[in-house]
Amino acid sequence: MAAAFSSDGEAALRRELLPAGAAAPQADLDGFYEMGRAAAFVRDGGFRKVALQFPDELLADAVEVAARIEAVTGAEMYVLGDTTYGSCCVDEVAAEHVGAEAVLHYGPACLSPCRKLPVLHIFGQQPLDIGRCAEAFRELYPERQSRVVVLSDVVYAHAMGDLEQQLCPEYPNIIFSRLVCGDPPGPAVPGEERKFGRQFWVEAAGGLQDYAMFYVGAEGLALTSFMLTWNRCPFSSFNPMSGCGRRETLNVNRALMRRLYLVERARDARVVGILVGTLGVAGYLTLLQHLRELLRRAGKRSYTLAVGKPNPAKLANFLEVDIFVLVACAQNSLLDSSDFYRPVVTPYELELACNPAREWTGNYLTDFRDLLPGACAHVELPPAVPTAEAVPDVSLITGNMRATHLCDSPTSLPPSSTALASRDQTRALAEISPAASFLESRSWRGLEQQLGQTPVSKAVQGRRGIAIAYEDEGCEQP
Repeated sequence: MAAAFSSDGEAALRRELLPAGAAAPQADLDGFYEMGRAAAFVRDGGFRKVALQFPDELLADAVEVAARIEAVTGAEMYVLGDTTYGSCCVDEVAAEHVGAEAVLHYGPACLSPCRKLPVLHIFGQQPLDIGRCAEAFRELYPERQSRVVVLSDVVYAHAMGDLEQQLCPEYPNIIFSRLVCGDPPGPAVPGEERKFGRQFWVEAAGGLQDYAMFYVGAEGLALTSFMLTWNRCPFSSFNPMSGCGRRETLNVNRALMRRLYLVERARDARVVGILVGTLGVAGYLTLLQHLRELLRRAGKRSYTLAVGKPNPAKLANFLEVDIFVLVACAQNSLLDSSDFYRPVVTPYELELACNPAREWTGNYLTDFRDLLPGACAHVELPPAVPTAEAVPDVSLITGNMRATHLCDSPTSLPPSSTALASRDQTRALAEISPAASFLESRSWRGLEQQLGQTPVSKAVQGRRGIAIAYEDEGCEQP
């Protein structure tokens, strides 16, 4: 873990540079990036400023793609150089910096709905060997009556129609999912599944647990999210890069045990840091308010932190925080925090820890929108229990007694006159924040300019030598 906070740089010098993900074929940029579809989106919407968001592996084509779309539409194109959070999410914050009226999002996407700007997803049509994929499917499922749901990475969605034509005549119980960008209108009908931007209908009487899952795509966060969410279904996959199919051997039970251990850590925590991992996914503000209320009712202090992409060095600055909860899209919320100083949990895991009305049912939720009021998995907070009547609980980690009941909501807020204070002699008003006041009391606050506070002095000769023996210290011989 120490290497995550301090390193001599040798690891970076010796690191072998691997080739980036599959790049676009230079001979067919128009087809790969669907130039006609992108130009029609810009013209039909009447947009004059459009932001183009590329992942790192496709950024080399950004200038050429922007120039071609500008030539066809006459609109101004702005390439977003770096994403605020994950590249799978639409970066509305960076797009608003240039006053963009729409976003063209290229490459893999989590398909989380956005709040403000209209978005067109262009995944990039990565090549797929349909014959080899169908052959791998037949090897994995020799029984022709097998019930299988076919999922795919978004970059291979364009080829699912051809694969369906090959397999459907042989497998009458096969189901192909469809991509859905944004929230479909109306509630889900019985037998319909809507998750991760995928939509399909299950016809078996036993529901989805009677089906197996076949995933077309490379191993990654998307496959992990699928396997944790549909943990009662056996998974197989086909990797188009290697042309091999396999049965997934990820120990889902072991992964869930690790996540449930983090739930127990969240129950023991007294101070929780809420990490804002998205500013574009619809509903994130409602979830932030819900988490603050949940933590306050559970008797825990909370601090809301916006640190961009989280890493061990950033989060290690907040030593007072016992555990972090990451508000992000379904793919980025499953953060491996083994190298972090404090663990990082998902909103669903925090609800399991703090909401007595929510119980573990075996269904794992990675999309925080399922927890919001009106969603399929929303659970209301139960009424408060007096402290004298609360049933004590014992921590499975420390063995100490702890309280798990919810406190009463405050009946009144403090007077407004104590919430504001004069900040300086200019009579500027500032809101008093307990969290900010606490951080102000720290002895070390990082690098500060302190303009006008440091006295000006002439440059003087410094000490010479090395730390073990400076020249003005003398050297005593034994």
